[in-house]
Amino acid sequence: MHPALDAARRTLIVDRRPLRRDELVTMSTLPSDQIEALLGLASEVRDHYCGQRAYVEVIYNAKKGGCSEDCHFCSQSARFASDVNPEPLKTVDEFVGAANEALARGAGEFCIVVAVRGPSNALLLRVAEAVRVIKATTPLEVAVSLGILTDAHLAILAEVGVDKVNHNLESSERYFPSVCTTHTYAERYETCERVRRAGLELCCGGIIGMGETMEDRIDFLCALQALEPTEVPINFLDPRPGTPFADRSVMEPMEALRYVAMARLALPSALIRFAGGREITLRGLQDLGMQGGASGLILGNYLTTKGRSDSDDFEMLDRLGFEVVR
Repeated sequence: MHPALDAARRTLIVDRRPLRRDELVTMSTLPSDQIEALLGLASEVRDHYCGQRAYVEVIYNAKKGGCSEDCHFCSQSARFASDVNPEPLKTVDEFVGAANEALARGAGEFCIVVAVRGPSNALLLRVAEAVRVIKATTPLEVAVSLGILTDAHLAILAEVGVDKVNHNLESSERYFPSVCTTHTYAERYETCERVRRAGLELCCGGIIGMGETMEDRIDFLCALQALEPTEVPINFLDPRPGTPFADRSVMEPMEALRYVAMARLALPSALIRFAGGREITLRGLQDLGMQGGASGLILGNYLTTKGRSDSDDFEMLDRLGFEVVR
């Protein structure tokens, strides 16, 4: 084993300590012929801290398009001439129907997503009513992603039984102004802190391959370490027509795999969830992503893109020996 990987193994397995910034920098500079060994270490760390269990989630786009914000990767922004046709907020019955469909597909978690700066009172109450019914009638864990939240918003969500709140940092604080200009990194970070104070589980990750540097990726991981999220979704940029990032290149597969492994070594106890863009970035190498430290995935039919079939994902998990948690 490469000396740096051997040292990282002792730190994580023997000392039971996540890798710090300088150690993550070392992982980022390992030669390409060591990536397979890095993935192997990440797999060992995942099994040591989390076991070989896989957590499967379905996300539900509850109000398509029309978002006021200018997140440059997102085709749901009203500011861009994308191929997304806006749709109004779904009814409570539609929320519940989607949750039951997610359960039938084999998911253990259902995440309600609304592309907004933050929820209006009417939107929040609609989501809260739907969550109350879903929690009463299904065994699903329920997460929500509703933009920037206040303490009052979070009190309502906690009262109706929301288990987890997603709010992604997306990238490093330094690179964030290149991703979005209509709200700040600080606003996102503060929402994440509020989620933790409210006693709800925090789901916080982002998108890799938007043009950020490796230093940005390491800063991003260090920010996540400070927040200690329960779950970290890892998305890879899927350049969407009409958005400012439409002409960005898709990330190189081996660099994407390196990042998945680094996330596991930085956040050994977290649920690291393989999310959007994995199909176009890794193509036939998705098995390596799951082997290389991931502990969950989002099934296809993302917010505005299809992804791959459920059967392909469940066959992958079975092939790799994961126990799917439902």
